[in-house]
Amino acid sequence: MKQFFQRAAGIAMAAALLAAAPLSQAHEYKLGQLEIGHPYARATVPGQPAGGAYFSIENKGAASDKLVALSSPVAKSTEIHTMAMEGNLMKMREVDGGLEIKPGQKIAMQPGNGYHIMLMGLSKPLKAGDKVPLTLTFEKAGKVDVTLNVEDPAAASTSGKDDMKGHMHH
Repeated sequence: MKQFFQRAAGIAMAAALLAAAPLSQAHEYKLGQLEIGHPYARATVPGQPAGGAYFSIENKGAASDKLVALSSPVAKSTEIHTMAMEGNLMKMREVDGGLEIKPGQKIAMQPGNGYHIMLMGLSKPLKAGDKVPLTLTFEKAGKVDVTLNVEDPAAASTSGKDDMKGHMHH
């Protein structure tokens, strides 16, 4: 009887670990004291020259670091942009000199406001379900390769509106 319970407990533990496996594959990357969470890109339509990419960066270290460069084989260039309201106008501009992440700081890049990554000069449309490589280069921590999961903006949006509509990039 004791062996039965030990075996049942072992099976239950294995089942719990298997059930948690997809969660442990949550889309995160570590580079030194930096954690990059859930990198993804928005699907684009044919002929759309640029796409947006998003993720979070958390600095768990005691020193600042800076995201100084990004690259992806699907884009001619990759830029860090910030969006902010100026009066009643949404202005987007490239971040010069990189994006500093202070100790203990978490920067969440998301559609609609704040920081995001622009994939400029796409070689082909980004389709939902695609996996796109992106290399992040930090001033101190070095380089890390992440995978952007391409998501359908309509599916991801709770309001049903695409945040990037009417958002032209020049």
